[in-house]
Amino acid sequence: MLIAIAAVGITVFCLTLWYSLTVARMRNLPTWRRYLPLTLLLIALGASLLRPLDMPQIANAIAFPLNLTAIVLALREIRIQRGRNRVGPPLG
Repeated sequence: MLIAIAAVGITVFCLTLWYSLTVARMRNLPTWRRYLPLTLLLIALGASLLRPLDMPQIANAIAFPLNLTAIVLALREIRIQRGRNRVGPPLG
C-alpha cells in the first residue's frame, strides 16, 4: 500500500513539474501567468518540508491542494494556447 501511495505522489509531482515548466516556456503569456503554476509548485514543496518538523496537518492542508491547483492552471493555459494555435493568426 505504501508503494502505491508513493507512486501516486511521484506521479502527481512529475505531472505538476512537467506542466508548470511547459507553461513557463510560453513566451506570449504575461510573466505572472507564466510562472504562477511553478510558484504554486514551489510553495507546495515548501509546505511538504513541514512534515519532518512535526507539522503534517499544515502540510496536508496546503501541499496537495496547491499541487492540484498548479496542474489545473497549467492545463488551462496549455489548452488556451492550443486553441489559439488552431485558429491561427488574425487576418489583416
